[in-house]
Amino acid sequence: MRKLISPSGAQTIDAGTPTCCIGHRGARAFAPENTLPAFRKAAAMGCGMVELDVHLSRDGVPVVHHDDRLARCTDWAEKFPGHGSDFLSDFTLEQLRQLDAGSWYVKELALPAAGRQPFLQSLSEPELRQHVSGAEIEEYSSGHVRIPTLREALELAYELDLLVNIEVKTVPRFYPGIAAKVAATVEDLGLRRSVLVSSFDHRQLLDIRNLLPDLCTGVLTSDRLARPGAYLALMDADAFNPGCYDDFDTLGFGSVRGELEPSGLREVRAQGKMTFVWTCNEIRKFKALAAERVTGIITDYPNRFFATLREGG
Repeated sequence: MRKLISPSGAQTIDAGTPTCCIGHRGARAFAPENTLPAFRKAAAMGCGMVELDVHLSRDGVPVVHHDDRLARCTDWAEKFPGHGSDFLSDFTLEQLRQLDAGSWYVKELALPAAGRQPFLQSLSEPELRQHVSGAEIEEYSSGHVRIPTLREALELAYELDLLVNIEVKTVPRFYPGIAAKVAATVEDLGLRRSVLVSSFDHRQLLDIRNLLPDLCTGVLTSDRLARPGAYLALMDADAFNPGCYDDFDTLGFGSVRGELEPSGLREVRAQGKMTFVWTCNEIRKFKALAAERVTGIITDYPNRFFATLREGG
């Protein structure tokens, strides 16, 4: 069975290891998502792994950003008022490097909680005071926080000894050759054993498997699979990455019963495969998923994960 090993070799993750905390787009409740400061924040909060998202710029460079459009997390309209499109893939790397990818986060914090983006609505004032300093607020609003390239993010992960879950984005842009470019970057940096590549576009996982047979891959899904273990075997994938929140809940938390339905997780674990669940920010879900011994929980709030574990959750 393939497993994940941190750059220094100090951390190993497989189907049998205790549940680990994975910073979602870094630790995005406490820093601008998918930026180098967010990955540093996740490491500082105790995460041994981070999740990030990859698109291709117009000139074919893998860059780290979640949305296929730039409007939510950058000032593209101010920097390029005549551009006409906010699709990330319509901008070159040089253009993307001019964008401010941090100030939006500070502006969100200034709003009443109910007016913020959903993942920030539960952020409490005590959490904010404890985990975001005045100096960090200044950094985030300085205009100098940029969209990083995948290479820059992986270089930082190496420096911080982090494992990385790279989500390859394709729909709706269908980037030509994105899997090959991600694989080449991982290979060039010598991080094969420290990276899990996941995608909702499972064709990309087959491409990755053909390019780097020893790289871990994860089947990312917001649908309920009838037999996830069998599907992972068909895909020669190493991990099952199901959703567990709001309209993307495939595990039963939002069902009529309101409880975790664990059969799929158990099927995967019985085959020695890993399970990484996204995106969990609630204590009751941390407790239920840890009790099922999932491999990792992807969260915006690492502090809540660790507080739950300290309580014996």
